[in-house]
Amino acid sequence: MDTYYHISKAGEGQYREKMSRFLAFAIPVADAAEARERIKEYQNAYHDARHVCWAYMLGPAMQDFQLNDNGEPSGTAGKPILGQIRSHGVTDVLVVVVRYFGGIKLGTSGLIAAYREAAMLALDDAGRREMHAMREVTVEVPYVTADGIMRIIKESEGVEVLDRQFDTMCRLRLSLREDYADEILGKMSKTEGVMIDGTSA
Repeated sequence: MDTYYHISKAGEGQYREKMSRFLAFAIPVADAAEARERIKEYQNAYHDARHVCWAYMLGPAMQDFQLNDNGEPSGTAGKPILGQIRSHGVTDVLVVVVRYFGGIKLGTSGLIAAYREAAMLALDDAGRREMHAMREVTVEVPYVTADGIMRIIKESEGVEVLDRQFDTMCRLRLSLREDYADEILGKMSKTEGVMIDGTSA
């Protein structure tokens, strides 16, 4: 399946437990570098907080992730935050939870529950939207047989024309949904004189 999910927008949540206040933020990020930059921004903005804990998930396969307890007992902050990201089934997202300590210790189970709840509130607020893994290809075809390619594009699901140049040879840059790409390219390859990604089909 080529379907995966992003958050719809940046989300926020706030949770209180035994005088401690947890501020949670769900932020869309494109890659690890952007995630690290955003983490720094929150660490600077909430420099007076006891802990700024976080986790992020990247990529359609949801295999690239990092987490940090930022001084909380191991496994009590980053892990429950990451667990909520997985539970919501979203990727390319950073969740930061800022804790202002209220003077009463919560214990291991209390911390896990608090960070989990705060992360959940931010992700619920962010919502989610469906995305699709795409494959970009270049198709070249003689002008005289271009109608056949255009008909396939029109009749196929999950095809977007990114760029087109019509001359003696017509050149199309296409974005195809991964689930349908092989089937669509298979149909196109039967068109006389077609070349896909510079390789004769």
